[in-house]
Amino acid sequence: MSLDPPILLAVAAVAATLGTVGGFGGAVLLVPLLVATGTDPLVAAPVGLVTVGAGALAAAPGQLAAGVVHHRLGLTIEIPASLAALAAAAWSVNAPGDTLRYVLAAIVLAAGVAGFTRPIPRNQPQPEFVAEPPAEWPGTLGGTYAGPGGPVPYRARRLPGGLAGMVVAGAITGLAGVGGGFVKTPVMREVMWIPIKVAAATATFSVALTTSIALIVYAGQGRIDPESAVAAGLGGLVGGVLGARIQQRLDPTGLRRLLGVLLLGVAVVLVVTR
Repeated sequence: MSLDPPILLAVAAVAATLGTVGGFGGAVLLVPLLVATGTDPLVAAPVGLVTVGAGALAAAPGQLAAGVVHHRLGLTIEIPASLAALAAAAWSVNAPGDTLRYVLAAIVLAAGVAGFTRPIPRNQPQPEFVAEPPAEWPGTLGGTYAGPGGPVPYRARRLPGGLAGMVVAGAITGLAGVGGGFVKTPVMREVMWIPIKVAAATATFSVALTTSIALIVYAGQGRIDPESAVAAGLGGLVGGVLGARIQQRLDPTGLRRLLGVLLLGVAVVLVVTR
């Protein structure tokens, strides 16, 4: 299937917008749709990663200004994620097409289920931090963010378990061309006790690094079509800007559930179609 650039740009923009707001990453929506409509998984994966990388870069300024990105945490989780992405991307070219399709279906199914999980409120507002601007605490894996009830302090916990989850996220990125944000966000939220808004924004920030590693491998394998990459990149930039703005104004829970339903449907389509 040939990817029509104008259509790809529009679809990538919508996917990046929804993915940024929900903390999934747009490729978890875009890549399965491309594969389900006849695109070779080996062709769809680089397109997805370009979209994710562009969307993450576009979303960064707004998220940084809001003080919800934790740089030190993002770089910490990227070490295992990037190594796993590198290994998985190198191996992916040898995987049979049907294998990649079923792996992608399993990934999308997991992402759909994750959309229905309800975050447990572990970090409560503390009025004594009211004079402190929302930001990370230098030299630590903690910080504060502006919650609906006031400043909310937090600190990363269970680091080894969190890093193990990032290996899974990185492998998914390199193998299937999706950003792995749908793994990173719940791992940071449930395992490391990072508030959902900080987790989603930090996942978006860190995904840009993971995708860069995988794209270098894909480029070496000759799997990147320049015309498709430009269209997907532009769509990702537009979607990232819009998604970051919407993310600061809406509770992402409802959208995550809506995306969850859509992803479950896409998983079924991937399994039943050839």
